[in-house]
Amino acid sequence: MQAHASGEEGEAERRRVLAGLARAYAAPLRRFFERRTARGADVPDLVQDVFLRLSRMPDPGAIEKPEHFLFVTAANVLKDRARREMVRGVGLHDPILDDSLPGSDLPPDRVLEGREAAARLEAVLRTLPERTRDIFVLRVLEGMKMADVARALGISTRAAEKHQAKALARVTEALEAWRHR
Repeated sequence: MQAHASGEEGEAERRRVLAGLARAYAAPLRRFFERRTARGADVPDLVQDVFLRLSRMPDPGAIEKPEHFLFVTAANVLKDRARREMVRGVGLHDPILDDSLPGSDLPPDRVLEGREAAARLEAVLRTLPERTRDIFVLRVLEGMKMADVARALGISTRAAEKHQAKALARVTEALEAWRHR
């Protein structure tokens, strides 16, 4: 029972030390990051990352020079972020702003009709046998060559063509019936 209590006391002390360091260094770390990053919205995340790394330490109270440790950690957070952004190509594209996109030239009723046709197509595809549906999707929607579809599914090209014809007949029949409703 005594070991359990000392474990709880140790954890409480650890939390107290972390809270004290956060109170003392959160603002200086924010200023540090604000001077070194172009995106101000990232600053709180960067500060949090420093304290997250600190919280993973078994005994943050044992740090002899906390200011030095925290700012070296902050510099490492920036380096890690720069590496991640380089790998992801951040900054190599222009952001898409909703108001910069042109509107559709299609009238709303035409858009609705297209959505209904797509929903009908999906419903018809769900009724097809799995292999037939897979072949239709790979061939028609994914644009694969019939020989590649057959090879991917481990069947002959002729068998794949039969499945494709069956799927096309069912889809055509269903869409024609929907149009003439």
